[in-house]
Amino acid sequence: MSLDKKTKRKRRATKTRAKIRKLVVPRLCVNRSSQHIYAQIIVSAEKGDKVLVSASTLDKEVKEGSAKTNNMRSADIIGDIIAKRAIAAGIKNVAFDRSGFKYHGCIKALAEAARVAGLFF
Repeated sequence: MSLDKKTKRKRRATKTRAKIRKLVVPRLCVNRSSQHIYAQIIVSAEKGDKVLVSASTLDKEVKEGSAKTNNMRSADIIGDIIAKRAIAAGIKNVAFDRSGFKYHGCIKALAEAARVAGLFF
């Protein structure tokens, strides 16, 4: 039985999230589409997960700054923005949830920008 690309990614994401839940820290969840990059800081609760802070290439400040929305430059901007918003909300330590994507390219750029801006993971 051969699994398709999307199913494999979802399987990796499920395994990673199970381990992150044991850490009991907010998670920096990153999602990437063909056109945009999204980042959210999510806290797990008994009644369901709650999004505390979010940033994406759909935000006005990001759209005005760059012509393309799914490249390394945009990922750097999103990483910086999400870190600043998280620190303003009182969050410094998070677990990085790459949603099954490879730690490479835009995902890596976003993570490194968030670390430089002050998030620890």
